[in-house]
Amino acid sequence: VQLQACGGGLVQAGESLRLSCAASGSIFSINTMGWYRQAPGKQRELVAHIIHDDSTAYADSVKGRFAIFRDNSKNVLYLQMNNLKPEDTAVYYCYAVIRSRDYKSANYWGQGTQVTVSS
Repeated sequence: VQLQACGGGLVQAGESLRLSCAASGSIFSINTMGWYRQAPGKQRELVAHIIHDDSTAYADSVKGRFAIFRDNSKNVLYLQMNNLKPEDTAVYYCYAVIRSRDYKSANYWGQGTQVTVSS
């Protein structure tokens, strides 16, 4: 099982980006999926997560600007980021709690994608 994240880039403040994260491999089911981010010199922080029933939760700093959603038919997670701010600059990591076809459950992480917002 692996997660592949993409969609980062360099944008100006106020612009938008959409990140995606595709899960592949021997997957039986996916429970929680989400995004963390880590800015230089700071700890990794939770941005948003979504569980299998599509319940979502967001960090206060991104509420109203970011939206997390998933396509369960394709095992893809998305993060729509609108009205980006310089403080959103970070490496964004996706994660997922996946039960593989041998029924073992584990946490998996994507490789990270850089988001840079200029003022």
